Amino acid sequence: MEAPLALYRRYRPETFAEVIGQDHVTEPLRAALANNRVNHAYLFSGPRGCGKTTSARILARALNCEKAPIADPCGECDSCRDLARGGPGSIDVIEIDAASHGGVDDARDLREKAFFAPVRSRYKIYIIDEAHMVTTQGFNALLKLVEEPPPHLRFVFATTEPEKVLPTIRSRTHHYPFRLIPPKLLTGYLGQLCEAEGVAIEQAALPLVVRAGGGSARDTLSVLDQLLGGAGAEGVTYDLAAGLLGYTPDSLLDEVVDAFAARDGAGVFGVVDKVIETGQDPRRFTEDLLRRLRDLVIVAAVPESLATGLIDVAEDAGERLQAQAQRFGAIELSRAADLVAKGLTEMRGATAPRLLLELICARVLLPGADDTSDGVLARLDRLERRASMTGVGSVAAAPQPVSGDAPAGAERADAAGATRAAVAEAGHAVADAGAAVAQRGVGAAQSGLAAARAAARSVAGSV
Repeated sequence: MEAPLALYRRYRPETFAEVIGQDHVTEPLRAALANNRVNHAYLFSGPRGCGKTTSARILARALNCEKAPIADPCGECDSCRDLARGGPGSIDVIEIDAASHGGVDDARDLREKAFFAPVRSRYKIYIIDEAHMVTTQGFNALLKLVEEPPPHLRFVFATTEPEKVLPTIRSRTHHYPFRLIPPKLLTGYLGQLCEAEGVAIEQAALPLVVRAGGGSARDTLSVLDQLLGGAGAEGVTYDLAAGLLGYTPDSLLDEVVDAFAARDGAGVFGVVDKVIETGQDPRRFTEDLLRRLRDLVIVAAVPESLATGLIDVAEDAGERLQAQAQRFGAIELSRAADLVAKGLTEMRGATAPRLLLELICARVLLPGADDTSDGVLARLDRLERRASMTGVGSVAAAPQPVSGDAPAGAERADAAGATRAAVAEAGHAVADAGAAVAQRGVGAAQSGLAAARAAARSVAGSV
């Protein structure tokens, strides 16, 4: 029994309407084809797997279609069938891999053959893939041909690095830049494809597949193909996708974030131990933790971000993220994300990634050891939230007590006023410290930070 083709080959688009995420390119091309205003040379650039070579083939089909000028190939004539998915190909449409045929001799050979008329079609079309690999001598040999080609000749250059294409060649082409495909669009496309394949896939697994694909349609389909090959009777599950792609499970990220919010050192370092004992990469865990902190920062700053789609997470994770952001606090989240981002940079090339991961966790857990303004602000934010949770800030607005409780009520009101004054004083001290850093240097700022720490201690004493 013959094995099926890979998904990215089976679902390669055959018309511009089937190309996803590239409307800024496909619509102008369709208009040019319909109006018969086609240039003699095109340059398609963009990341790998986003549709450059596929669009070049569709353009070749449309140019040689018997019903041309037409925006999309008809798919019925001999030329369209020859160039269709799984077709035998056309002798008049030549694809050249410049990575292995980019020398001056290859360019001279192309130049000699290009003047011969097409055998069956209207145009002879050269699709030169990886065009940035053509040597300077090779481009110079093609320059005159690209500048003044015979009427039957068309060129399509495809490259991931357009800046390496000789400027004299680039200036004689129509340049169309392709882009990475948005995650939402890819997620919907994968859901439709799995439905067409008759394969079940958990919704929570789709963002992992899209993330692994990095915005490339071909890479994303390759990842999905791998998961489908290893799926059981229940289909593609979240656990299968997370394990096979090497991502940290959400349960582990939830555990470490909750431990950070509760200042539970034992819980945090217990998660680090789980990461090592289960054989996960500490760098990958740190990267996934940074991504989670990024999501929480956005949730804290934009409460409606889950509804508007600023964060691409499963539907059942929304309430959990909101609760974590509320417990953590926006200022501490921002500081934690900064620390993890710096630590991730330090991890590159490190011989002891576990040690660095534990140091990162210690820095996040101990803002008191951080003399920067971010550390002071994080401590003040925690004190303010602790005061609000204990109800100190609302004592002054409470109903007046009976005469017998008047002294106690007055004392609580005085404590609340002192707390608010101390918090305000600490905030002003931090602001003064930041201004001193900008105006007079670090030496002048140290006194401001000392005042901020003293104010923070007074807040802690009053609470």
